Amino acid sequence: MSDARAAARAIDALRRGWPVTVQGSDGSLRVMAVEAADAVTLAAFDPGDQADILISAARAETLKLTNQRAAADPEMPVQVARVPWIDRDVAMAIADPVRDLASPLKGPFKARPLAAPDAAAATLRLARLAGILPAFFIGDHGSSDCVVSAKDVEAYDDAARLLIATRARLPVAASEDAEIIAFRSPEEPREHVALIVGKRDASPPVVRLHSECLTGDVLGSLKCDCGPQLHEALHRIADAPWGVLLYLRQEGRGIGLVNKLRAYALQDQGFDTVDANVRLGFAIDARDFSVAARMLDLLGIETVRLLTNNPAKVAGLEAAGITVAERLPLAIESNPHNNRYLATKRDRTGHQL
Repeated sequence: MSDARAAARAIDALRRGWPVTVQGSDGSLRVMAVEAADAVTLAAFDPGDQADILISAARAETLKLTNQRAAADPEMPVQVARVPWIDRDVAMAIADPVRDLASPLKGPFKARPLAAPDAAAATLRLARLAGILPAFFIGDHGSSDCVVSAKDVEAYDDAARLLIATRARLPVAASEDAEIIAFRSPEEPREHVALIVGKRDASPPVVRLHSECLTGDVLGSLKCDCGPQLHEALHRIADAPWGVLLYLRQEGRGIGLVNKLRAYALQDQGFDTVDANVRLGFAIDARDFSVAARMLDLLGIETVRLLTNNPAKVAGLEAAGITVAERLPLAIESNPHNNRYLATKRDRTGHQL
């Protein structure tokens, strides 16, 4: 049986810059997140300045490692040999592709055989869960306050232990007849929210899965279509007999706010949204739609009319046991700042009206 608490503790420790030992079927790795390390903590973790660096295969390919071929899976781990000139600042330059133009990397870098491939893969998954860059110092085995198994990392599931925390009436601009419901799990600090609009009846509700977007939803960013989609979805739901908006705390397609802003910086350098995510070492879309399915299950909803242009959302819900009776497109007018973004969603990630 997996221990969700161990994985949650490891995620928190990595964010704080603390060392974590990841135990795999083929050995263990003691790691520290590159972006969370400072001079003091790194000296304590690696007093001999000999800790190798663990990165994703996508990032390794960008760095043109001397013995690293283009990997079929960009999320696979690669171990970079540490040499004397790689200090903490150079390690951050290795980790963060946003710095590539401003600080050309010195190189050449050399990949080493992974000491513990299973543990290394789990470590990169922890980075995604923690919302940090997938880059770690690998230290010698020593005492660590936090130990987690690769099995616990792999099994970590925000959806499985999600429960309804509370609910309340919430009149909104789109409809005065609405109820808000908050969901949370014991290990995960992020709460997800459902807004039920209208009077529930026997018909399938119109449902929108909306991933959190601070820049678009709150600040009115023109780089994406998230804000307009959110408000249009609320009005479409209000026009139906009844419906549900699921507001999922999966910022930046699941890579977190800070990494999303890094992706924005890469877009300013000419990369599209797909290449920016991959260049950072993440999946093109790291969201987990089983969270939405669990929320619907807790609300007693088995069949939905899904308001989306994204076939992956349909597949994600159906894989988790929710029947999608109909896909309803959501058309939003573009602007000069998001034309390329919308074209990328259409051409590279299969979005369709």
